Amino acid sequence: MKVERTDFVSVPVTDLERSTRFYEGTLRLEKLPGGGSWPEFQLGENVSLYLIDLKDLGREFTEPHSAYIALRVPDVEETRSELEGKGIEFQGKTLDTGFCHMAFFHDPDGNSLMLHRRYAPHE
Repeated sequence: MKVERTDFVSVPVTDLERSTRFYEGTLRLEKLPGGGSWPEFQLGENVSLYLIDLKDLGREFTEPHSAYIALRVPDVEETRSELEGKGIEFQGKTLDTGFCHMAFFHDPDGNSLMLHRRYAPHE
């Protein structure tokens, strides 16, 4: 299989209005026009994030999405401080892996998010 790129990520939520306020207001992601009943936000040039109310698919929200969505930011510490000022709680300290910085947090439904910035190539 040849994957060309990731087009979108879908995130299950329990309250579309609350989650829209979080992703658009708190995280300041650009909300795209259209999208129907599922709000869509731009993540970089070619990837978007959809908020999905699972009830629309005939399913119940049973637990948050546990795979981290890495949001590339210019400066992890600066962005972390900005979000902490808006009441976002982070899990642990910012990690420095030797090639990137990462800071972990959750959206209002407990879905896993990460601030990320690579500063060196993989060895």
